[in-house]
Order: sequence, then C-alpha cells, then structure tokens
Amino acid sequence: MVAGVARPLRIERPGAWYHVTTRGNERRAIFRDNRDRQHFCDLLGETVGTFGWRLPAYVLMDNHFHLLAETPQPNLGRGMQWLNTSYSVWFNRRHGRSGHLFQGRYKAIIVEPSAWGLELSRYIHLNPVRVGRLGLDKGARARDRAGVGPQPEPAQVKARTTVLRGYRWSSYRAYLGLAKAPEWLSRELLAQGQTKREESKRRESAAETYRCFVESALRQGLRESPWEKLTAQTALGGARFVQGLQRRLRGKGREQPGARQLANRPKLAQIIAAVAKVKSERWEDFRDRYGDWGRDLVLYLGRRHCGLKLAELGREVGGLDYMSVSIAIHRLGRRLEKDSALLTALNRCRTDLGM
Repeated sequence: MVAGVARPLRIERPGAWYHVTTRGNERRAIFRDNRDRQHFCDLLGETVGTFGWRLPAYVLMDNHFHLLAETPQPNLGRGMQWLNTSYSVWFNRRHGRSGHLFQGRYKAIIVEPSAWGLELSRYIHLNPVRVGRLGLDKGARARDRAGVGPQPEPAQVKARTTVLRGYRWSSYRAYLGLAKAPEWLSRELLAQGQTKREESKRRESAAETYRCFVESALRQGLRESPWEKLTAQTALGGARFVQGLQRRLRGKGREQPGARQLANRPKLAQIIAAVAKVKSERWEDFRDRYGDWGRDLVLYLGRRHCGLKLAELGREVGGLDYMSVSIAIHRLGRRLEKDSALLTALNRCRTDLGM
C-alpha cells in the first residue's frame, strides 16, 4: 500500500449488496481459455451455495471479473478468500506457474440495491463491449458523458449488440432467455416487487424491458458513471444510506470482525435422512454403492447447505478423499442439467429440509 493512502474499509453486514472486482496481477490474464472460465464458474456456484450468497449478476473478462452479490450473512471476506484461493491454486497447477495470480485483495463497494442494483447490473453486463474497436473505450465514454461524443452509426450499434448478446461468460444471456440460467444465479432484478406467480407470467416482458434498459446504452452511451457517485471509495447509495453506514461504523476499527458461522443450516444427518426418504432406502444400503446418485446427492447438498469442507464431507460419508468428493459433486451437477427425475428428487429433498 502506498504510504499515506488509507485502505478502504471492509464493511460486512447481514443482507448487504456488493459490487466486487478482482484483477489479475500486473493486469495479466486470469482466464486463458474457456476451460479456465468454466472452472471459475463452477467454483463461483460452489461459493454461492457454501456461503449462502445470492448472485444477481457477473461477468468474466480476460484479466478481471465483476460480481454483484448479496450476503445474507456478513461473510463476503470468507467467501472471496475461498473463491480466489481455490481458483488461484487450480490455475497455477494447470498452467505450470507459481506466484500471485490476483492483484492484491479484491475490491468491494457496498451498494444500496434499490438505488443502484439495476444500474450496476447494466454496468457489469456491458463490460464485453467497452472496448476501443466498438467505440466504447474509456475516452469515448468520457466524451459521451460530457455530451460531445458522436452519434454511433447503425452498423456500429449492430456490432455492439452482436458482441453483447453473444458473450457467453456473463449473466446477460440468462437474463434475456438466450441461455439456461445456472442454478446459483438469482435474477430477482427482473422481478422486484412481484409475487412468484406474477414473476412467472411477466418473465418474458421483464426480460424485454431489461434488454431495452441495457442495450439503450449501446446507442446513447452511459451518461452517468456509477463511480462518480462513490462515497469514500466504499459506498454507493443515497445520502440516507451512506449516513446509516457511517452511524454503524462509528467507533469501529479499520477492519470488521471475520464472518460468523451461517445460521439455520441443516445438519448433514438431516440431509442424509431426506435423501434416504426420497430413495426409499436406508443410507447404509446405498452409501457405498458404486455410482449411486443418492450418495452424490448427499455430498452435493452437504456442500451447498451445510457449509462443510470437502475433506469433512469425505470423512462423514465413509472416508472419501477430498478430490473424490469434488468429482462426485461436479458429476451430480452435470447430471442435474439433463436428468429431470434427479432434479425432482433434489427439489423434494429441499422441500423436506424447508429450503
């Protein structure tokens, strides 16, 4: 850290929303190919499940990523440490490298969701088109905000739209219905203030409204940058929101305490009982059966809803090593995308567990 420059506060609160950014060390690539990107998404899904987050938006770029995350429990630091460390170890092993992958600590801005949630989701989703060849580099955006930028040609708008809608490594295609949404993506930004029934009826209309909201920037530019409204490098929200944060932080140290254990989580024994009920078999009868989906489902639910580490889960189910547990969890995740009967079993278990 440069002498005389204060490190921004780490503000961790139950129910807080954050815009999180992590960049590669020396701005080098942290994703070299699609296998890297897919593995990171798999780890991101594990992070959401393990730490109980909600994740409304994300994007992976070559040398950085952005997340919009809500943390029902104050555990952003623990979750990001697990995510970044897990990916760094895997990336270094795969590419035969050593040393730091990321540029210092992640950057996190606490956000007032009602005021800035939608705007930040748009900012995140537009990252793939903020490049010079599409006329949306940093200088062009500054001219747009100053009102002196040229009107884009129709061909340029079309090129921007094609890139944006075709970019696989963000949540935007899922919002529009162009790709299947991963289980761990929370698209509540499309349904603010609606009941579940209304959300189902209006999903197509909401997606179209959101598309117009995001893609209007491809024609008009972003007239206001979210970061121009940032307070003390830490908070993005209205005056009342910022004042409330200041009151809560008054008298506290530079770093808030570490995250507490997540509350109201099921015990692994409860998950085992729920899976056994769905299978109509005793746990002892299928626990050691080769290829049985029941054991994999116990591991899958235990990882996502009990907060247990891979090694802990392995010990609990009869002495598996952590790698075997990881493979089993990913195997079940892939099966869930194709096997409707297995997905029904998963949902029945979650219902029995009150999830």
